[in-house]
Amino acid sequence: MLLKKELLPGLIKDLKSLYPATKTALQYKSAFQLLCAVILSAQCTDKRVNMITPALFAKFPDAAAAARADIKEIETIIRSTGFYHAKAKSILETSKKIMTDYNGKVPDNMKNLLTLRGVARKTANVVLQDFYGISEGVVVDTHVKRLAFRMGLTKNTEPVKLEKDLMKLLDKKYWHWISHALIWHGRGVCHARGPKCAVCKINSYCPKNGIKQSLSKYHA
Repeated sequence: MLLKKELLPGLIKDLKSLYPATKTALQYKSAFQLLCAVILSAQCTDKRVNMITPALFAKFPDAAAAARADIKEIETIIRSTGFYHAKAKSILETSKKIMTDYNGKVPDNMKNLLTLRGVARKTANVVLQDFYGISEGVVVDTHVKRLAFRMGLTKNTEPVKLEKDLMKLLDKKYWHWISHALIWHGRGVCHARGPKCAVCKINSYCPKNGIKQSLSKYHA
């Protein structure tokens, strides 16, 4: 079931009251550090990433330093984030490309960010929105994917199609905020298993919340 469009303003208002100002939980001091942190966050919690990045960034604070790194040293530091062989290669190759192709500066546009190893639209959107303040799309992670589908904001579960649906549905001024709002709500309330529907403050908008309610507000 999809949420009726006339209910969307109410949903946004209630989400805003719960999550008025949101930002990524990842800790960083530069665009490069944020980029690395997001690469490391794949199949890993932000909490775990934040535990290992201080050591990583102390050793390799910028692309110039990381481009000269021994990949084994990167692997040793990031091992606990999982898939560390692939992630270390992404950090190393991305650092080299930033130095050779972009004068040591992390690109500030989607097209160039997507040329970097390990960077897809989710990672690019996080860097653009949270560091550069640019909205070219909506961050779609596992929480956004789950909540957008459960709440009837899309019928799609494929990230790129889901992102396009949200971009069409929402005013551009909400693209950055909605991602983090759904992520925080997914972490705290709308879990993948055992969502806390009974205490959810926006459950009246959710046709999949499992609570007895009239579904006359919604259409298939």
